[in-house]
Amino acid sequence: QVQLVESGGGLVQPGKSLRLSCAASGFAFDYYTLGWFRQAPGKEREGVACVSSTDSSTAYADSVKGRFTISRDNAKKMVYLQMDNLKPEDTAVYYCAADAIWGTATTEFLNRRYAYWGQGIQVTVSS
Repeated sequence: QVQLVESGGGLVQPGKSLRLSCAASGFAFDYYTLGWFRQAPGKEREGVACVSSTDSSTAYADSVKGRFTISRDNAKKMVYLQMDNLKPEDTAVYYCAADAIWGTATTEFLNRRYAYWGQGIQVTVSS
């Protein structure tokens, strides 16, 4: 069956870094666009970053551009989110997701309904 399992979350101070990982199985990973989403308490879920299956191009939400980096390793079936210069407003549950979206990544990919989702992992940025 399809599985997406996030790891690497936790409590971190403002200005520090954290790296999230997501291990995938049960689907044709190479042909899927991967995304990271987050949901803070009382807020709607938002797309953070995505990496395309077609050319590994990436797209980011304005709120994280220049601070977060998404990457994928097709051989290991892993997707990562490197989060630098974290801010308290980055506090949220972060979800890894996958969908069969083709083409060069754009921010429009962050608005799609993804087919597969992980369980989510908490990231808390606080001093």
